[in-house]
Amino acid sequence: MANAKLNEQMPLRSSETTFGQEESYLRMITNRFLKHKLAVLGLIVFSLIVLTAILAPLLAPSDPYAISEEFAAKPSDAHLLGTDQVGRDLLSRLIYASRVSLSVGVGAVAIYVVIGTVLGAMAGYFGKWIDMVIMRITDVFMSFPYLMVILVLVSIMGPSLANIIIVLGLLGWPPIARIVRGSVLSIKEMDYVKAGVALGYSTPKIVFQHILPNCMAPILVNATFGIAQAIIMEASLSFLGMGVQPPTASWGNMLTEAQSLTVLSSQPWLWIPPGLFILLAVLAINFMGDGLRDAMDPKTLK
Repeated sequence: MANAKLNEQMPLRSSETTFGQEESYLRMITNRFLKHKLAVLGLIVFSLIVLTAILAPLLAPSDPYAISEEFAAKPSDAHLLGTDQVGRDLLSRLIYASRVSLSVGVGAVAIYVVIGTVLGAMAGYFGKWIDMVIMRITDVFMSFPYLMVILVLVSIMGPSLANIIIVLGLLGWPPIARIVRGSVLSIKEMDYVKAGVALGYSTPKIVFQHILPNCMAPILVNATFGIAQAIIMEASLSFLGMGVQPPTASWGNMLTEAQSLTVLSSQPWLWIPPGLFILLAVLAINFMGDGLRDAMDPKTLK
């Protein structure tokens, strides 16, 4: 009876130990991240931008699409950042534009992380001809001029928020696939994976429950930088007139006003605020990515 009770308690203690180890690991990663001052600053700035996007209806002083009689007016008490060329309040449009830019960044990255992770895991785990086919497809995608292909696809599909997210998501997966493949190639040779195969675990269970969780560090770091890249790409497309179309506001299409030398020299309130928001968002995300990379680097974990 004593042995039976002891055997019943063994799995419980093992699970408690595993949970304790995971909690300790997460606490260690968090503490290392918090020691990275620029990463913490980036997290604060990015959190403020996200809150601005969420609370846009409450923070915006007026309707971002409402047209007033003041065209390209200077900043004043009525319009803190002035108005654009058709009389819309720039502060309101700037606040609502954060929703569009963050949607593009998060949406595109979510799509290509899923695609890249699945393809990379298949290539690394199965190897042989599957690996060869997937990697050759990856090489083909990476050999095309990225911006040119995006411009062609967006022009064919039509410039819109959904199309930009889809195009960026479908073209951004190769780097993730190569990272995941390399991680899977090394992890699948470890003893616990071989033990799972010997015990008869199914392939999806081995890959998704035992291998991919150990690949999350490089995936998260790459995804963080990918959000910043997607925001810049959306701003570039919108600046060229191939992105989000007016009257919908995005930081990129607000910068189209800067194509005029007159605006650049005499109406800086039209282009400096969206430019600063892009700069702050990208820097904040990059700082967070640097801190996350340093915190999760196995070579420096103690």
